[in-house]
Amino acid sequence: MNTENQVLGLIKLSDYIKAFLAKKPEDHNEDDADIELLLKRSEIENPWFTVDNQKFALTQWADLLTEEKIKNWLGNYSISKTSKRVGLILAGNIPLVGLHDVISVVLSHHIPVIKLSSKDKYLIPFLLKKWNEFSGGNISFEFVEKLENFDAVIATGSNNTARYLEYYFKNHLSIIRKNRTSVAVLKGDETNEELQLLAKDIFQYFGLGCRNVTRIFIPQDFVIDRLFENFLGFQDIINHNKYANNYDYNRAVYLLNQDKFWDNNFVMLKEDDKLFSPLSVINFSRYESLDDVKHFIAENEENIQCVVAKEELGLSAVPFGEAQNPDLDTYADNVDTMKFLELV
Repeated sequence: MNTENQVLGLIKLSDYIKAFLAKKPEDHNEDDADIELLLKRSEIENPWFTVDNQKFALTQWADLLTEEKIKNWLGNYSISKTSKRVGLILAGNIPLVGLHDVISVVLSHHIPVIKLSSKDKYLIPFLLKKWNEFSGGNISFEFVEKLENFDAVIATGSNNTARYLEYYFKNHLSIIRKNRTSVAVLKGDETNEELQLLAKDIFQYFGLGCRNVTRIFIPQDFVIDRLFENFLGFQDIINHNKYANNYDYNRAVYLLNQDKFWDNNFVMLKEDDKLFSPLSVINFSRYESLDDVKHFIAENEENIQCVVAKEELGLSAVPFGEAQNPDLDTYADNVDTMKFLELV
């Protein structure tokens, strides 16, 4: 397997995606029409995967797969000289969430043995086929219904599933990922533009990703209405049937339980110390000392994927609006996949 050809194939794939996304529907050729049909089919079978969200994911990947970014990323690792079979059990909570694992395995000179999520079973095979074409047939991969005959495994599931996976793969070199979520910390002097960017971190992909913010820390004197005012750009989210069902259900539960919550007819804010919140609900808490926030983050490190905040707060945070734009060297569960693959 030729790494140079594989990298060249990824760069060509990036250009191919950008060209597709830049075209108007009336300018599509036959190949473009096939992609559109694929996106629509994915949305029909999994309504969470709207065409817009799938195109957003494609845009992020097209921006990542440049020659400079790929080579800077790979330059930190030694590539294996022997090829092993690495089983991949992919998640399907947001579009293309498993693509990073696939690319990592291929560029480590291993063979990905892929069990797709039933929720995301079209776009990754399509992109792998294109990558293989663009790299001159230098990509080896397999799709399977059940993992067998592998040397290592990378699996993603819920916390309950992870316990089963840890037991099932106890005799194999493995990465087993669990549920994670993300938090935001406000200093209190954020501009409206920054809060509107925070809304992207909350509502992109309907809030289904581990990098979506589900808990916000705000100063004692912060006015809650500022959040609602700056979330209005996402008010159309309530027109999505599955999201609306979650909103209606959670609102009814809170009303029946006589829980206190704030509501703007498409998302609810609830003062709650829990890290995870139900879909359509954002938990928040007021803090007196930033040290208390840092202590909470440290205590819940294993459950937090990223922190969104201003750089000046010193929280090793990503900027507002950037939660769903991870770099190639940003790894799920903060476990370096490429270092792991060096050991396989």
